[in-house]
Amino acid sequence: MSYDVYDSECPARAVLDHVGDKWALLVLHRLSQGSTRFNALRRDIPGLSQKVMSQVLKRLERDGLINRQAFPTVPVTVEYSLTGLGECLTANVGPLLRWAEANMEQIKAAQSAYDARVVEAA
Repeated sequence: MSYDVYDSECPARAVLDHVGDKWALLVLHRLSQGSTRFNALRRDIPGLSQKVMSQVLKRLERDGLINRQAFPTVPVTVEYSLTGLGECLTANVGPLLRWAEANMEQIKAAQSAYDARVVEAA
């Protein structure tokens, strides 16, 4: 079966929505550095709420990109890691994150120039 992301009914669009989310990209990139626990992920990604992180992790697990392993401790310890599919994807996430960091000054300048044009036109 073939898929076409330009088709409005293509299920790949939902996956793109999941992995195109900033929090998902940051979680995936962090997990590319090794498996980690829930609270460690929260500490490593400031601004990510517990609720949103839980949602992101569940979507990524459902899409087959991460593994969730629970250990029988009190309280239960949960560790997350990438699957093979997740590793394949994260090979592309790191360069995207580095591109955003490296080009932020140009992006900010373009945004300022655009905002100035919009204000002048109003």
